[in-house]
Amino acid sequence: MRNRRLLGTTVILAAALAVGQIVAAGKPPGKLEEKKAKAEPQPGKGKRAQAFIAAFNSGDAKATASFWAPEATYVDQAGRETKGRAAIEKLYEKVFAGRKGAKLSINVTSARLLSPDVALEDGTTEVTDLNGGPGTVARFSAVLVKADGEWYFESVRESVARPPTNVEHFEDIEWLIGDWTGENEKGESGRASYAWAENQNFIVSSFATTLNGIPVFGGTQWIGWDAIDKQIKSWSFYSGGGTGQAVWKRDGDTWLLSTTARTADGRTVSGVNVLTKVGDDRATWQLTKLTVDGEAKPDPQPLKLKRVKPAQP
Repeated sequence: MRNRRLLGTTVILAAALAVGQIVAAGKPPGKLEEKKAKAEPQPGKGKRAQAFIAAFNSGDAKATASFWAPEATYVDQAGRETKGRAAIEKLYEKVFAGRKGAKLSINVTSARLLSPDVALEDGTTEVTDLNGGPGTVARFSAVLVKADGEWYFESVRESVARPPTNVEHFEDIEWLIGDWTGENEKGESGRASYAWAENQNFIVSSFATTLNGIPVFGGTQWIGWDAIDKQIKSWSFYSGGGTGQAVWKRDGDTWLLSTTARTADGRTVSGVNVLTKVGDDRATWQLTKLTVDGEAKPDPQPLKLKRVKPAQP
């Protein structure tokens, strides 16, 4: 297991050594002149970085360890420390013996020059096996030092790579999580449930219109964050074969969902769904400004919803 962790972490040198190329002028990347910045290699693309990748991919432990400073320190995800180039070389020997043909990929999130001879770098790494085995993903923080005109690892600390999440963007609608049902038990009503998708990057809803408690129409909705438009959007898939999408806009305790949809038989539907929070366990939902193929239709009656309390053990 430790060998897998080292394999994941050491990928970062391919990117980190490129700091020497990027900041060769003695300036942080953000302060390079535009013309010079375009000419400089990206992290992981410089000659020094490519030399490391070549050594790594060839399985040469001694050559790969030579990119570390003589007294370098490596700390894995479990907090175990390996001190010195010689000890790191021995770890490489074990890694290369167990995972021949492993390939490297790097995502550098930040690179900062503290002085002409010291730089910091953060990012994530992934190593994939030649035989298609599971990859190794890790986060890293690295300190690099410059000696005799070349950049070396002085200190590397590895941590668990946590997948990105959009949870912070859903704080204002997190109250929806759970099961909801219409207050009317007879006649036309509805029900819906909301749950987090993996890594809390989406909220997934299943919904249905009911008649005397029996579902007659429904669908599934994925609610997500649009990082370009900086707003919540949703995509709906209806049981009748249609699809729809909406842009969410908050107005106090009310959300306005500007919705466009297409039915399975080719009609275009638009409207504004108005979702209002009424206390912690009550909400109302109403479709307004409804049009079908451009023709205005009467707005349906609002649906009053109440939260379904979890069953007590």
